[in-house]
Amino acid sequence: MSTDDVSRRTFIRTAGGAAAAAGAATTASGTAAAQEVEPDWPSGASSGNVGSYQDARGQDSVTISVGAGDGGLAFDPTLVWVDTGTTITWEWTGNGGSHNVQTVEDGGPASLDSGDPVSEEGTTYEYEVTEEDAGITHYHCVPHTSTGMHGGIAVGEDIATVETGGGGSNAVFVPQGARALGIATFMAMVSTLGLAFVFMKYGGTITAEDAQ
Repeated sequence: MSTDDVSRRTFIRTAGGAAAAAGAATTASGTAAAQEVEPDWPSGASSGNVGSYQDARGQDSVTISVGAGDGGLAFDPTLVWVDTGTTITWEWTGNGGSHNVQTVEDGGPASLDSGDPVSEEGTTYEYEVTEEDAGITHYHCVPHTSTGMHGGIAVGEDIATVETGGGGSNAVFVPQGARALGIATFMAMVSTLGLAFVFMKYGGTITAEDAQ
């Protein structure tokens, strides 16, 4: 086997490895950009004022403000996903008038009921979710239900979920950084294959002058 043959094979192996590594990097970027999942909230809960969402799984407790938003007519976070055994505390801000927390009729497994509406800042209502509450519960503030003061809690892992961040499409979302990396990878692969073609056709050692 000639020295030129060895050089050609060495070059091809090196070029192939570089192209594969670049492709793997692009693939990893695409995977990292894959969509996340969120509970499939009832429309009444997901359309609640403020509309904030918190994934509180893994936490022993979570606090929800009652009377949040500019007008004091919202729960914040509006939607919360928790584990069984988590203690949820609703805390009144004192804004927006008198509020309460109550599961809507046929709104889900958790029986939330803080009692009569109150307005005092610092008032709290605690509820520890159990296995019986597993699923999704839609609740509201009775005096302000017509103004959109609704919320939702999801408990456990055995619930319906939807993908988020891609407008409902099954396509993987690719951020600008990953697109730029993909373009750079493509150009590097084309250049590498071009050099490999020249090397295989003409043999010998490719100098800096040959590559220009």
